[in-house]
Amino acid sequence: MQLTGLLWGGKLLEKVEFPIAEVLGPEASVDEIKDLIARKGQVFIKPIFKGGVGKKGKSGLIGRVSDITEALKEKERLYFCEHVHGTTSAKADGVTFEGGVPAEHEVYFSLSESTEFRAPIMTITHHGGVDIEELGPDKIKVVPFDPLTGLKSFHVSNALEELGAPSEIISPLVQNLPKLWTLYNNYGMNMLELNPIRMNPNKKGRLVPIACDFKGSFDIDDPAWKRLGLPSHLFASDYSEFEQEINQLRTYQGQSDVFVMNDKGTITAPTFGGGANALVTELLGDRATISSDFGGNPPYEKMLQISQICFKYWLKQSNVLFIIGGKANNTDIYETFRAMADALRGYFQTYGPTPLYVVVGRGGPNLIRGMAYLKETLESLGLPYSIFGHDSAMSEVVNYALATDKWMEKEGRKLVAAKVAA
Repeated sequence: MQLTGLLWGGKLLEKVEFPIAEVLGPEASVDEIKDLIARKGQVFIKPIFKGGVGKKGKSGLIGRVSDITEALKEKERLYFCEHVHGTTSAKADGVTFEGGVPAEHEVYFSLSESTEFRAPIMTITHHGGVDIEELGPDKIKVVPFDPLTGLKSFHVSNALEELGAPSEIISPLVQNLPKLWTLYNNYGMNMLELNPIRMNPNKKGRLVPIACDFKGSFDIDDPAWKRLGLPSHLFASDYSEFEQEINQLRTYQGQSDVFVMNDKGTITAPTFGGGANALVTELLGDRATISSDFGGNPPYEKMLQISQICFKYWLKQSNVLFIIGGKANNTDIYETFRAMADALRGYFQTYGPTPLYVVVGRGGPNLIRGMAYLKETLESLGLPYSIFGHDSAMSEVVNYALATDKWMEKEGRKLVAAKVAA
């Protein structure tokens, strides 16, 4: 499982307080991009690829801009661009906007496993920003070390001194690079690479290492990576037709992140919020058809489209429609519930009734009004339902949905089918 770029790589580096370039995601507004350009002078626009895809810069897939007009042109060019590197072909799904970091020195650093030394190794050079394969052996240092004691400051300082690195960059790197061993060792990684690290002076004139790109891979058999809370869809290399349809909506307000968990699943769970997504995905397991996060206060039209796509692909095989999320701060529950109820009614009109039990758990603005609209729709369709408010523990609501799915599987589906057909 591979992960590239600062959008998510930066979140990992923040866990060990390693400095990173300022980055905005694909949902960044025009005003946010303009502000970043004004503060940083220039912005790099990079496509987001699932998994690890290299050589983007050499393929012309990195935009460098200094005004908002060019930024929007590059966003349009790169948002869904395709990239072929060797035998790997990938399609982008969004872009990041990364603030420029002026620097005289660029550093390459990586941690990985070595079959030669049968130990972890640090690879480092102060000639970063290029492919290390292009550097001669006198310009790069490979240092094996004991995994029990980990990467220490003296490993870094000795390597840089032997390479003849400028003295002003050694101390900041010695203080910061050992932090990366904590990230590498504690979260199931088998490769971590930062290239380049730009040595940027702070207000006092002291150089600070700033990570300007990230690449990492994880051992899928080591469950430690799950503690990072990364969504499962980040590691998917291919999209199903369903995922492609949903992800076309990502350029609009709100989130629309989905990942097919089990195409034979029996619980379809439109989920709102990253925390809810992580909990629901883990507890539902193979019974879930999809993993999703539809938070971010989506407007009615977007939520209607998302619901129509989800229902078209998954409702017929599902025993339970599980609408779940935490207590929202700014998401209008009435708008989202109204859109989902209208999409459900539209599904029945288009495809005919289907036996389904609806479980709802949510909190937030306009909750009562939204629940009332959804309740009225479900009763008009003859569907059984259970609705939980924000004062219900989410884990218990998930367990209720699981128990309902088992009941539907055993006898409930026949009973509900007779009721909706009447």
